[in-house]
Amino acid sequence: MNEQSHTKEEVLYLIKEINQRPDATQRDLSAKLGISLGKTNYLLKELIKKGIVRLHSFSTHDKKLKKISYILTQEGIAEQLRLTYYYLKLKEKEYLQLKKEAEMIAGKVVQ
Repeated sequence: MNEQSHTKEEVLYLIKEINQRPDATQRDLSAKLGISLGKTNYLLKELIKKGIVRLHSFSTHDKKLKKISYILTQEGIAEQLRLTYYYLKLKEKEYLQLKKEAEMIAGKVVQ
């Protein structure tokens, strides 16, 4: 799998996790997805720039640590659907290739 499709897969899982747990911290998301905290931060910033995710701060005290949640926008929901379709097509292609290879091997074994 190339780097671009790997990143698309990570973005898809990140979007799905944000949709399920908007109050998750970057550290939570990083641990759940098995990617570095720096990469999680980078991906979130890119999703925010693209309008797929927006931040919501719910702490109003200046001296307290700001609590934020990540909210999936309408564009984010559309992106989740698009990436899910892409991922399923990719897996279908891999499945068909493996099936073809298995049939070739089975044909050689029979002969």
